[in-house]
Amino acid sequence: MALKETLQQDMKTAMRGGDKPRLGVIRLILAAIKQREVDERVELDDGAITSVLDKMAKQRRDSLEQYEKAGREDLAAQERFELEVIQAYLPKPLDEAEIDALIDAAIETTGAAGMKDMGKVMGQLKASLQGRADMGAVSAKIKARLSA
Repeated sequence: MALKETLQQDMKTAMRGGDKPRLGVIRLILAAIKQREVDERVELDDGAITSVLDKMAKQRRDSLEQYEKAGREDLAAQERFELEVIQAYLPKPLDEAEIDALIDAAIETTGAAGMKDMGKVMGQLKASLQGRADMGAVSAKIKARLSA
């Protein structure tokens, strides 16, 4: 079943079950997907939906960090809950060893020799890591490898 259909089914289940907090988050997700579809005038596939979810998760992590710094535990708890629901629809995150192996393979495949080849390596990794790893951390690892 496609990711969008799964979200719609889960929305109906949350409505029937009276799970208002979960229903609210699923509606936010579907609204973000619909907004992007309207803006781009296309029907999003699972890969594009994953990128929308990844962006939403990153926003929640950033907000969570800010709320914790400000001592707003009430708002931080809400962000944690939303992040949990969003992450349930993202692919399973990769561990450090898997990320390192993918980076090594991409560097070898592209023949990257220095920082000027960073874009080639990132381009190759983006599709396989989208939603499964923090791209900022991956970028830092690639820079460290290509600088050495």
